[in-house]
Amino acid sequence: MRDYLLTLCVTAAVTYLLTGPVRKFAIATGAMPEIRARDVHREPTPRLGGIAMFFGLCAGLLVADHLQNLNSVFELSNEPRALLSGAALIWIIGVLDDKFEIDALIKLGGQMIAAGVMVMQGLTILWIPVPGVGMVSLTDWQGTLLTVALVVITINAVNFVDGLDGLAAGMVCIAAAAFFLYSYRIWFGYTIEAAAPATLFTAILMGMCLGFLPHNMHPARIFMGDSGSMLIGLVLAAAAISVTGQVDMDALKLFEGGTREVTHAALPVFIPLLLPLTIIAIPVADLVLAIVRRTWNGQSPFAADRGHLHHRLLEIGHSHSRAVLIMYFWSALIAFGVVGYSVHSASLVIVMVVVGLSAVGLALLLLPRFTPRAPRWAEAFVPPRYRRRRARAGRSGTLPAYGAGKASPEPAGGTPQPAAGAGASGTSGASQEPGEQPVRFPAGVNGATALSARSRFSDRRKAGTRG
Repeated sequence: MRDYLLTLCVTAAVTYLLTGPVRKFAIATGAMPEIRARDVHREPTPRLGGIAMFFGLCAGLLVADHLQNLNSVFELSNEPRALLSGAALIWIIGVLDDKFEIDALIKLGGQMIAAGVMVMQGLTILWIPVPGVGMVSLTDWQGTLLTVALVVITINAVNFVDGLDGLAAGMVCIAAAAFFLYSYRIWFGYTIEAAAPATLFTAILMGMCLGFLPHNMHPARIFMGDSGSMLIGLVLAAAAISVTGQVDMDALKLFEGGTREVTHAALPVFIPLLLPLTIIAIPVADLVLAIVRRTWNGQSPFAADRGHLHHRLLEIGHSHSRAVLIMYFWSALIAFGVVGYSVHSASLVIVMVVVGLSAVGLALLLLPRFTPRAPRWAEAFVPPRYRRRRARAGRSGTLPAYGAGKASPEPAGGTPQPAAGAGASGTSGASQEPGEQPVRFPAGVNGATALSARSRFSDRRKAGTRG
């Protein structure tokens, strides 16, 4: 475990330290596209964050190759080299797309080629567990087609969910953590060496996401772009292919005993068949809904819109940070719930816990306007929006909201008038009683993504150009 922790920390450190210089490089090269109709941010933000993530991947593989306990992964398997080859190809395509906006069909072709490169080097599905039958060997063509399909689906699912600050990196990190626990248990619990590459891939993937998240949390200073989203999607797919299609589940020797014992013991065998999709269940659901929605409206399945799940969370009133945390919650519930059930399939406690947490998640979805308030003693440690508002004693009139200016003097009628410019600042136009603080409505998309209605880049010129 120490070697995996060291690899994770090195990958995270390299990704974190390189993200700052990559941001400056992206600004200098003009990799800051204009704000589109479907975007939720209000200022041009540089892309190309995938450059730092790719070098973090390379650093993680290099460190693991020099560790005594992990060196056997490179000696006994060609999967790390296959992963690096496919990752390099998909990364180059992503960088070109972040800078020049490549056509969607060209990107799809590049994804299939990257998957084919990994298949040619041995990273492919050899067999799959089928309920009621057991392990079924696949022909070369069947394994290739299934591998390419899984890679393409995973890459596009992660790419589709990359719509809010920190959303894709956080959800993939959660999925990688659940996958790491599963593959680590197979390797060390059952001493199956074929699960070692998947364990290493998921540890490196966690490091890539954790190193990039501090720069990508709301408000994001840099986006990972397609160079990052397609890269982490491919690494996640490679781990799923390795543990699902390379590990012979018959080696676990679970099919011994009576009928009842065999039924419960066989469930962990068939869980890997579903685990690669369940850990990205929300991105896959978003992908399927987007394709159905766009096709129903007569649009191309690759046409961009504002109908994704995270967009809908913003529309019903959730803030940017809360929408991201809700998506994190559901991803963790599904991923870790499936992994926990694969370990103790005969226990009803796990099922009850998952059901209870699902009810909590539904309650959170129905409370978009609820803002928790911290106690008095903890106000110094939380953001201002979670502190209790304190009325100024002994003062009358309204308080200025977002720099709206002072309130006008009270006229003869006795009703104070709103401050000049209050409408522009987002305050309501209703009259206020003396001493009452006005209701403030922050500007932006549902008050979630910006502090002002206008971007400071007024003419929306492409970054790097001189006016």
